[in-house]
Amino acid sequence: MAGNGSMRNDETNWKANPRWEGVTRPYNKQDVERLRGSMHIEHTLARSGAERLWELLHSETYVPALGAMTGNQAVQQVKAGLKAIYVSGWQVAADANNAGQMYPDQSLYPADSVPNLVRRINQALMRADQIHHSEGKNGVYWFAPLIADAEAGFGGNLNAFELMKGMIEAGAACVHFEDQLSSAKKCGHLGGKVLVSTTEAIQKLVAARLAADVMGVPTLIMARTDADSANLLTSDIDQRDREFITGERTHEGFFRIRGGIESAIARGIAYAPYADLIWCETSKPDLKEAQEFAEAVLAVYPNKMLAYNCSPSFNWRKNLDDATIARFQRELAAMGYKFQFITLAGFHALNLAMFELARGYKLSGMTAYSRLQDKEFSREQEHGYEAVKHQRFVGTGYFDAVQQVITSGTASTTALEGSTETAQFTDVKPVAYSGHGPNAACQPILGDCPSNVIGISGQNPMETTAGD
Repeated sequence: MAGNGSMRNDETNWKANPRWEGVTRPYNKQDVERLRGSMHIEHTLARSGAERLWELLHSETYVPALGAMTGNQAVQQVKAGLKAIYVSGWQVAADANNAGQMYPDQSLYPADSVPNLVRRINQALMRADQIHHSEGKNGVYWFAPLIADAEAGFGGNLNAFELMKGMIEAGAACVHFEDQLSSAKKCGHLGGKVLVSTTEAIQKLVAARLAADVMGVPTLIMARTDADSANLLTSDIDQRDREFITGERTHEGFFRIRGGIESAIARGIAYAPYADLIWCETSKPDLKEAQEFAEAVLAVYPNKMLAYNCSPSFNWRKNLDDATIARFQRELAAMGYKFQFITLAGFHALNLAMFELARGYKLSGMTAYSRLQDKEFSREQEHGYEAVKHQRFVGTGYFDAVQQVITSGTASTTALEGSTETAQFTDVKPVAYSGHGPNAACQPILGDCPSNVIGISGQNPMETTAGD
C-alpha cells in the first residue's frame, strides 16, 4: 500500500501495485481516461480513509465497527478507541434520511441520503480534529474510515456508478453493494427478498470500481450477498443461478429458488474477483455456518477478505451462551473475517438511552438528570469523555480562537469566557453512587436497577424503576 496515495490509478499501477492483487477489471486504462475528464479533482477524505482502512485490515487481527447515525455518535466512537465507523442504510432509513421520514429498510429514502450522512459524520470528525489541534491535543486520529451502505445501488448500473461517486465525494473509504433487486429491496433480516442475477450483481460491482477509478481513489468495495435467506430471483439468464431454481414462478414473475449457504457460497465466489471484501448476510450468529462460507470462498480466493454483520436483529443470548459470545469475534477473525460490525448500534443506543432517561425524569425529575450528569463527570475523569462540556465539545472555544485571530486578540464578544460552562464545569469531581433510596427512581442509563427496587415508596416497582 505504500505510496499508493501518490500514484495514478491507471492500468500500469493495477498490475504493479499489490493493492490491486486479486481485483478484476473488465475495462482498460483508455476507458478510464476517456471518462475521467480533463481536470483531476482530489478527494482527500475518501483517499486517506481508503488507504487507512486497507492498512488496518492488513495490520489488525480484525477491524470492529459500530453503526453511527449522527456525527456526535461517530465522534464518541473514535474518542472511545474505535478505528472505523459503519454507516448503515437501515439507520438512515429509520431516522437519518433526507426526506425527514421514519422508514423501514426498503430503499424508500432519497438515494443521496447515505452520502449526506457520510458527509455529516466526516464534518463532525473534522470539527473534533480542529478543536483538539487548536488546543494542542493531537493524540487522537479523528478521521476514522467510513464504511458506507449503498444498498442495491438504488437502480441499475448507472445508478450504482453515480451513487459510488457520491459516496467518494462525501469521503467514504469503503462502500458495499448487495445483490437484491433495488425496487424490492429489504433489510437482510426481513422476508420477501428478491435477488438479481449473478451477472447483474457483478455489473454493479464493476460500476462501483469504475467510478472509483474515474475519480482516482482506491476506495474499497464490499460485495454482500443475501442468498442465504432469499427465495426469489429476477431472472434465470445466468447459468450459475440455475441450479438453485425450483421451477416455480410467482405472480410477479419471479423465479423461486433454494436459498441457503450453498447459494451464498456460489455468489460469494462469483463476486470475489470484483470486490475487496465479501459479506454473507446471515439469519443467526452461527460460527459453523460462518466457517463453511469462509472455507469455501477462501479455497478459491485465499487472499480475499471477509466481513461479518454482528447484527442487532439476532437475539444473541437466545442463540449463544456467554462464553461463545465472548469469543465469537476472535473466532471469526481466525476464519478470515477482517471487518466485523454492528449495523444498528447507533439506533439502539440512542433509543434505549433516551427511553431510560425519559422514564427516570418522569419518575424523579431532576434527580434523574443529575445522575446522568454524575455519570458524565465520572466518565470524564476516568476515560476522557468530553461531551459533558457541551459548549466546548461542539467548537465554541475553537470559534473564539477564530474570532481572536480576526480581531488581533481584541474581541470582547468571545463566548466561552464568562459562560456557565466555564464557571461550573471546571474541576468537577465525580459523585460516588450510593444505593437506591426509598424516594429515588433507579438511575437511568447509569447502571443496573434490580427488579425488586421500589422507586417511589408504596408504588409498584415495575412501574417506578427507571431501568428494566
